[in-house]
Amino acid sequence: MPQQTATIGVDIGGTKVAAGVVDSKGAVTDRLVVPTPTHSPQAVEDAIVDVVNDLRSRHTVDAVGIGAAGWVDSDQATIRFSPHLAWRSEPLKDRLESRIDVPLIVDNDANAAAWAEYRFGSGQGSSVMICITLGTGIGGGLVVNGQLFRGTYGMAGEWGHMISVPGGHRCECGNRGCWEQYASGNALVREARELARTKSPLAYRLLESVNGDIDQITGPGVTALALEGEPTSIELLADVGQWLGQGIANLAAALDPDLFVIGGGVSAAGDLLLQPARHAFERTLTGRGYRPTATVALASFRNDAGLIGAADLARVSMSEPPGSEGSGFWPRRRKRKTRRILRGRGQT
Repeated sequence: MPQQTATIGVDIGGTKVAAGVVDSKGAVTDRLVVPTPTHSPQAVEDAIVDVVNDLRSRHTVDAVGIGAAGWVDSDQATIRFSPHLAWRSEPLKDRLESRIDVPLIVDNDANAAAWAEYRFGSGQGSSVMICITLGTGIGGGLVVNGQLFRGTYGMAGEWGHMISVPGGHRCECGNRGCWEQYASGNALVREARELARTKSPLAYRLLESVNGDIDQITGPGVTALALEGEPTSIELLADVGQWLGQGIANLAAALDPDLFVIGGGVSAAGDLLLQPARHAFERTLTGRGYRPTATVALASFRNDAGLIGAADLARVSMSEPPGSEGSGFWPRRRKRKTRRILRGRGQT
């Protein structure tokens, strides 16, 4: 039998760096999680190298895939911009290749998560699958007929930065009213803390859970209370779910998928999030009652999706490197257009 290859996937989010060794069937055999050092690109790079070296000290791996929370160009090499980290035109692949001596690729973290769900999880068999990851912000990926759709410049799927409320809450991307300001982990925390600051009796359990320290209220904490049946936390999650459903309806109008897969840390709330989202989706879908309605499903891998997908994309790159001749999987690199200067008669 041919030897099964193992690859490392690294998922870099706004709050944590998660890495794992993944086999060819998408199973995670070992993992590490460390906080994301957001103060400098060099610090993030060091954290990536440290977790990769730690895992490689215990496992033989053939490639490394990086899923980065940012806009990765079509060369799968440079992070042009990250709303939640300090990357600006960061040549991450080149920097890491000089320190990690196995084949390495860089892709958007939500693209990686979408690929994991399509290959091994809830998206198997779908024709047009939209993956939405709810974490610090909102990420997204689109798989059409077995191909990740990245757009012309490699930056498709940034659903979180569609404007939902003109002039609304300021977003880390620089705009106001982005969808992720209303339907993400950060939105859940902001609303919970604002309610707690009012000293409303409705916030009693929230305050009690953090010994009165409002700054210690977290998304996972609110979710845990909701799963225990705490009414205010359930209501806060329902508000996020309603915003999620409205955004899903907009995406359905634009892309007409057969499946939405909802993942990321906030998806740990399960039906407390998805039921309000489905209700809002069906209530606001354009042409409702006269068209099929896409399925809205929970992701199979939750927080592991990004690292699983990054590892599998690294496996793909071993046989079909980005930019190789005849590549059908990765985006084609755009050639710069050159202007032809037409000289008039008599000019030399």
